[in-house]
Amino acid sequence: MSALKEKLEADLSVAMKARDEVRTRTLRMALTAVKNEEVAGKQARELSDDDVVRVLTREAKKRREAAQAFADAGRTEQAQAERDENEVLDGYLPAQLADVELTALVADAIAETGAEGPRAMGQVMKVVNPKVAGRAEGGRVAAEVKRQLASS
Repeated sequence: MSALKEKLEADLSVAMKARDEVRTRTLRMALTAVKNEEVAGKQARELSDDDVVRVLTREAKKRREAAQAFADAGRTEQAQAERDENEVLDGYLPAQLADVELTALVADAIAETGAEGPRAMGQVMKVVNPKVAGRAEGGRVAAEVKRQLASS
């Protein structure tokens, strides 16, 4: 079993004993998403820590998007609940890359591939994605790649 999944389960038990509703609800949701991912596809499998991070990243993104949607609709209570859940999830995710670090990684990938112009975006993304896995959202990476390729 992945160490991260074990940590989630242990923390859920602690949160339940402490009657921490937000943490309990968030960790239950996260573990459900992990278990669903394990049984998805043709054959059940054990997730690695990297796989668990990918699931948690996807769940965190859902929370951010839902919080924004609730806030736009003037439903501040629900928006705050989503932000609280996102905060709990962020504690289990690797630290996000700063803009400066992301810019440098993308610049290195462009130099490495010799890519020029917007058509080479896929080529650059293939090199950058493994380096940023879990530390930067795909949309943020794509926007930076696009920006740098447009100016080359």
